[in-house]
Order: sequence, then structure tokens, then C-alpha cells
Amino acid sequence: MISDAVKELERKIAEKNLVVGVIGLGYVGLPLSFTFMRKGCRVLGFDLDPTKIEKIKAGQSYIKHISAEELTAFINEGLFDATDDFSRLNEPDALLICVPTPLTKNREPDLQYITATGEAIARQLRPGQAVVLESTTYPGTTVEVLQPILEKNGLIAGRDFILAFSPEREDPGNPHFGTATIPKVVGGTDEYSSHLAQQLYAIAIERVVPVSSTQAAELTKLLENIFRSVNIALVNELKVLCHRMGINIWEVIDAASTKPFGYMPFYPGPGLGGHCIPIDPFYLTSKAREYDMQTKFIELAGEVNSSMPYYVIQRTQEALNERRKSLKGAKVLVLGVAYKKDVDDPRESPSFKLMDLLLQKGAEVQYNDPHIPVLLPRRQYALNLSSVPLTPESLSAVDCILLATNHSAYDYDFIWQHAQLIVDTRNVYRKKEHLTKVYFA
Repeated sequence: MISDAVKELERKIAEKNLVVGVIGLGYVGLPLSFTFMRKGCRVLGFDLDPTKIEKIKAGQSYIKHISAEELTAFINEGLFDATDDFSRLNEPDALLICVPTPLTKNREPDLQYITATGEAIARQLRPGQAVVLESTTYPGTTVEVLQPILEKNGLIAGRDFILAFSPEREDPGNPHFGTATIPKVVGGTDEYSSHLAQQLYAIAIERVVPVSSTQAAELTKLLENIFRSVNIALVNELKVLCHRMGINIWEVIDAASTKPFGYMPFYPGPGLGGHCIPIDPFYLTSKAREYDMQTKFIELAGEVNSSMPYYVIQRTQEALNERRKSLKGAKVLVLGVAYKKDVDDPRESPSFKLMDLLLQKGAEVQYNDPHIPVLLPRRQYALNLSSVPLTPESLSAVDCILLATNHSAYDYDFIWQHAQLIVDTRNVYRKKEHLTKVYFA
């Protein structure tokens, strides 16, 4: 039986008169908050990082594609508040969980942020709230991990509160799709929860796609990212083969792309980046082992993609050798540390691995990224660098420029004119006149 409190929640959703709580105000949570506020919903954001809270309250955006002017307007209108006080989790009518789901050192799922968030919610959970997990994870997490935590104080999902999973789908830097226009997959722990969660997202998202369960929704996200990982691994492997065969892989991809059916182009690179594709597939490989199955395609794709930074460094070493220079002691400038073009997000960027390998081999490493002025030490890497300006002097002073991220802001002709040597992982310098200084990796 549905409680009166949940029926009251249904009324609030129908009238679009509710407070939405967003837990985790990063690259997923902050854009999601804006999407609801643009429809007139009040949002209470939660984050453990006091710096983010301070910046939000001061009207300062820390994500490039989030407007500080719009942020200030929402605050002034009383639509947005942010806090690190998790005792306020009972205030919103809906709680959307957008916390990280990293891997352990052994590439196993690390659910510590989901479980910690669940414990915090359980202490404050009241009848009539909706809880939706958006963090990418393996099928079963919502009902096997989160639901027992939320129910331990006596409230029951589907009766006293609703519980659902709706995977985040963010593509920073994409000019054609934003949070509101990307279809939203939603699956609940029961039919009523699924219905109510769909109605909740329909307030702010143009198209909601229902699925039969939280498990189906969880696997949908993993399939999307595994599809990309496997196909990127394919072209990365072909890139190495084409180099040995003297064939231009980019020419081959362009030619194959002319086929109007049955083909979708994927492009090679120096390795995988971003929070999704390098990490998410391994959430499924771990779960598959519980069912006595090895996901060989996924694991092989991970091996191929993880090997690409080593291939790039090998090509860099070969390029220097041809100029009678050693990688040890060489000055190398890495162009771009964001994980993709024209964004300010360095999460899981292959540039970190590239710089780490260069340092291990004795190179002197600098970097430039117009979107990321400072690199602070991270979980895996102890880098502590600032972006160097691109001047004729700084470009000509290094032995090699390693082009890792092809930002639009770069003046590639200017860089080429002043560089001694360029190792290009993105096929920027495809013109014949560039080839005197350029090696492809």
C-alpha cells in the first residue's frame, strides 16, 4: 500500500512544486541542478567540498560551461542554495545522487561514495521522499546495496519512499546536446516508483525513457560506454597495425565513413579519458564474475586502450632518436591535459599517464592547456605544475611537443612554425607541408 506521504509527493511532482536535492555538485550534479531550476524548481545542492559551496554562494562557477550570471540569478531568485550540512537531507522532496564511482587499485568497483551517501540519507530520510541514484554502477547496486541501507530504519521503498535509478548522460563541450535534451533512462524498484521517478524527470528533461527495472537502467549506461570502449580499442589497435604497414589509419577511417549504412566512425587517440569510458566497463566485468562469466571483449578492450600511452611514448622516443636525441634529459611540452577537446575536465585524462611515463624515462616535462591553468597532485599522480604560455621562445626551447588534446584554441600553424619536433596523437597536422617536423602516434 502506498503511504499518504508518497501520494503527497506525487501531487507535488504533478504541480511542479517541490524541492529537488542534488548530492554531488560536480560535472553531473551542477548541470542537473540548473536543468531543474530552469523549470522553476527550487534546488538544494549538497557537496562535501566546502570550496564548491563557497563559490556557489558567491555566484562563482567552477565549471566552464556553467554560467556564473545564471548561477547568480538563480541564487537571487531563491531557487538555489548549496550546503555541506547533510543533516538537511530531509528538506528536499527528491534526492538525486550524483557521486563518483571510481575503481580500486585492483580495478574493482569502489562504492564507498554511494554507501556513505546512502548512510547519510538514511539518517534523515522521511516518508514521502524520492531517492534516485544517477552514479554509474553495476546492475543490482540500487536494490542490493542502496535499498537495504535506506530501509534499515523501518521505511520501505515503494511504500514510504520511492527508489529508482537513472544514469547520468553528460557530454561536456557538446554544442548540440545538454542535460535537458539528452533522453533520460529511468527504472524504479517497483512499478509505482518507476512511474513517479519518470514524472519527476519529465519536469526538466525533454524525453524520459522508461525501462522495467533499476537493473536494466544500470546496465543501459554500461552498455553505452562499453560500446565506445570496444570500438575505440579496435581503431587504436588498427592504428598501431597501420603504422607498421605504412597505411594512414585516418585516411582509412575517412574512407570507411562514406558508407551510408552499417558503419559508425571511431577515432584513435593517446588513451581513454573522462570518468566514464576508462572506468565504467570494469563495473560490469566485476559483476559478471559473480555469474561465473568472463567478459572477454570488455577486458581486451581495456588492455588495448590502457596500452596506448605506452605506444605514444615509444613513438616519441623513436622521433627523438631520429634526430639524434635521447628521451632522457629531453624537454617535452605536452599540449592539452583535458580528457577531450575544448573542455576543462582532466578526469582520467591520458595526459597524466603520458607525463608520468615521460618523467619515469628522465624527460623534463611541461604542459599547456588553455582550459586548465594548474595541475595539482591527484590520486595516482604527484604532478604539481602550471600551464606554460605558448610563445616563440617556449615552443622553440623544447625538444619535442607532444600533442595530446586538440583544443580549438590552439594556433596550430603558430605552434608548428616554432616547434623543433611535434608528436601528433590527434591527426591535426595532416597536411603534407607539416610532415618535416611531425611524427604521428
